[in-house]
Amino acid sequence: MADRPRPDNALADAVATVAREAGQMAMARWRTDFARWEKEPGSPVCEVDLDVDRMLHARLGALLPDAGWLSEETADNPARLARRRVWVVDPIDGTRDYIRGRAGWCVSVALVEDGRPVIGVLDAPARGEVWRAVAGGTATRNGVVVTAGRRDVLPGARVPVDALPKVDRDLTAVEKPNSIALRVAMVADDRADLVATLRWGNEWDIAAAVLVAEAAGASVSDALGTPLLFNKPDPRAYGVLVSTAGIHAAAVLRLSDRVRAALG
Repeated sequence: MADRPRPDNALADAVATVAREAGQMAMARWRTDFARWEKEPGSPVCEVDLDVDRMLHARLGALLPDAGWLSEETADNPARLARRRVWVVDPIDGTRDYIRGRAGWCVSVALVEDGRPVIGVLDAPARGEVWRAVAGGTATRNGVVVTAGRRDVLPGARVPVDALPKVDRDLTAVEKPNSIALRVAMVADDRADLVATLRWGNEWDIAAAVLVAEAAGASVSDALGTPLLFNKPDPRAYGVLVSTAGIHAAAVLRLSDRVRAALG
C-alpha cells in the first residue's frame, strides 16, 4: 500500500458521488418490473445493469477522459491495455440478489493505476452501506474507519457461505450476500475472517473491494496465494482469497490441493 501514491481527495470524493448516484438509480428500480435474461446459463443480467453501466461510463469518463474502461456490461476494448489508468466497474455486483429483491448487491467502482486499485467505492443502498478506500489511506464504512480482525487461527474462522463443505466444518458460516464484493468487505470490518473462491473470476467483481480490504489491513491474493494485478489482457484471476493477516498462509495451504485438482 505504501508504495502507491495517494490519489487526490477531490477525485476520490467525485467517484463516491458518481457511485452514490448510480446506487440511487439502481435502488429506484429495485423490486420493480424490469427485463431480465441470462447472458449464458447461470449468469443473470437485467436492463438495470445496462442502464447503470451507461450512466457510469459517461460520468466516470468525464472525470478522467484519458482513462480506459473495463466493465462487466461493456464489450471489452483492448485499447485499455495502453492506459495507465483504467476504470474497473461492475454496475450491479450481485445481480442475482438484485433480481430476487434481496439486499446483497452493490455498485462497484475502482480506479486502477499501473495494475493496482487506487480508488475503490462500493455503494450498497439496499443495505445502507457505502465503502470507500484510497491507496495509502484507510477504509471506511459509512464514513467510519474499519479494520479487519486479528484472528490468527484458521479453525473457527467466519466465512460468508450458504453451507460449508464437510472438509471445512471447523469453520463458521455467516451471512452470505450474493455480491462477492460485499463478502470481501465483510472481512474489512471484522464481520468475517475469510472469503475464498475456487473458480475463474473477473476483475470487475473484486477491484474496488480488494482495495477496501487491503486498506483495512486484510491480506489479499488469488487462490494460489499470488498477489492480484488488474487491467490484464485476460481480465480474470483464479479465485480470490481475502482474510485476516494471521490466517492467510494457513488458508492458502488448506486450499492448495483443491486448487491443484481444479487446475489439473
